[in-house]
Amino acid sequence: MTSEHTGTPDDEAAPLPRILCDTAALAAGGDGSAGALWRLAESGRQLDANVVHLPSGHRVDTHREPDLDVLLLVLSGHGTLTAPDGDHPLPAGTLTWLPHGSTRALTAGDDGLTYLTVHRRRPGMTIRTRKG
Repeated sequence: MTSEHTGTPDDEAAPLPRILCDTAALAAGGDGSAGALWRLAESGRQLDANVVHLPSGHRVDTHREPDLDVLLLVLSGHGTLTAPDGDHPLPAGTLTWLPHGSTRALTAGDDGLTYLTVHRRRPGMTIRTRKG
């Protein structure tokens, strides 16, 4: 799909798209430890995103996310998603929707598991005073 760009004064202040990272290089270059390899940290964002690595045999224990839908994309390795309806294989390239309220666990396979998660950004915490 293409369109002609007419250019408006608002274009001067509009944020620009940009490349954030090379996920293939992140997945290939991990040191083997568990945890986040990358986090989206740009100011003004409406999303949160992480690239996470689980070494072979490591897992994210069963949990439930009550408020946020999450997209999970397997970048490398393989693993298993365990849900109330059973185990689901997660080979590289699998895109999975984890709806809010769902219960799930992740287990890395023999080659480990590196995946990207994306979800709506949680609002920051605020401290309110009690009226009273």
